[in-house]
Amino acid sequence: MYPECFQFLKYFAEMVQPDKTLIEQLRARGLIAQASAGEPLEVHLNKCIVAYCGFDPTAESLHIGHLVPLLVLRRFQMAGHKPIALIGGATGMIGDPSFKDNERQLLSESQIVEWGEKIKDQICRFVDFDGVENKALVLNNLEWVKTLSALDFLRDVGKYFSVNNMISKESVKQRIDREGSGISFTEFAYSLLQSYDFSELFRRYGCSVQIGGSDQWGNIVSGINLCRRHHRADCFGLTVPLITRSDGKKFGKTESGTIWLDARKTSPYAFYQFWLNTSDDDVHQFLRIFTFIPLDEIESIVERDSNSLERPKGQKVLARELTRLVHGDDGFDAARQITELLFTGQISALTENDFIQLLRDGMPSSPLEDASKPLTQSLVDCGLAHSGREVKDALNRGAVFVNGEAKHSEDNLQASAIFASEKALFAKYFLIRLGKKRYHLFYLA
Repeated sequence: MYPECFQFLKYFAEMVQPDKTLIEQLRARGLIAQASAGEPLEVHLNKCIVAYCGFDPTAESLHIGHLVPLLVLRRFQMAGHKPIALIGGATGMIGDPSFKDNERQLLSESQIVEWGEKIKDQICRFVDFDGVENKALVLNNLEWVKTLSALDFLRDVGKYFSVNNMISKESVKQRIDREGSGISFTEFAYSLLQSYDFSELFRRYGCSVQIGGSDQWGNIVSGINLCRRHHRADCFGLTVPLITRSDGKKFGKTESGTIWLDARKTSPYAFYQFWLNTSDDDVHQFLRIFTFIPLDEIESIVERDSNSLERPKGQKVLARELTRLVHGDDGFDAARQITELLFTGQISALTENDFIQLLRDGMPSSPLEDASKPLTQSLVDCGLAHSGREVKDALNRGAVFVNGEAKHSEDNLQASAIFASEKALFAKYFLIRLGKKRYHLFYLA
């Protein structure tokens, strides 16, 4: 039933600790929230198995919350197991109700297909599909659901599920108890479809382990039970924790919105900045969770940052590793270059493409609509400063820069000269810096 043992990937020896089992490595990195049949699962992973993780195309891109299960899937492959990334072409048409406040808006089939292809392209960056015996598969559950009749589904799948047990699941119970529309039969049946995926993947590929977020635990257990009833098979589940920040704020959200893996939605620069701005309280935890750096090296970084009076190293390492992983060396090099040029004030070295990237989502920006306003008013109106007094104080200190040139108090009433079109970089841009870190990009519409 299981494939023969596969060779390790070429980077296995560099990235994992051979003296630890896969489960021990995941546990040491804080990557296990729940696991079924703890010791039997660990024994099961002593042989090479097939494991899967599902991704519903509910948006045109994955976001950084998806990185955790994605990278665990990659760790399984690095340990010699065969990974399957499952695109939810069928389940995406239903909508997962797990711990959602309200019913999802149903998406069109064409949109789900389009988004599924985009997500498939993103997944290909994280697991290896070529050149290894345990090469990954990307599948779509629409392949086996589209030919399944309602009668077959009710007889072959539905008869194995107790409505009493389904109602008692916390994710469903919350929706039933909440005032409002409750939960539709459509979403109520989602767990059955996901369970059927596990059964079909076992039947077709010998897949015996499902990986998912901690909110998927109930669905995973249902799938394990269905595999036992359909195939008399011992299957297993493992969930990764919901990542939280030490300040209690939601992980992966910024003032400008979600941090996406698609460079068109979150630029490499903005992606790099997100990780670079990780708090000291979170950075070492994130290094363990999101990178493949050996744990002893991470501990060295922790010790160095704890005992050094210099700038912490952890954030730079985290930003470098994650930006390279998601956007490649070119994306990382561009993001680092922009960051260094902004930090050192070498604005003239920025290229037009750099400004396009910054304009897209790298920093706050707005059209320059009235160049005749005093500089103080312009910077307050765009949100860069809280008050005119704050700007005036910065001008007195020479701490206001326009396209890299320091401005002073006497420049305040000459905003029209400061923002003259012939002074715009690439005939369009005015990059404002207030103090050391606050930026705003004006552009001529």
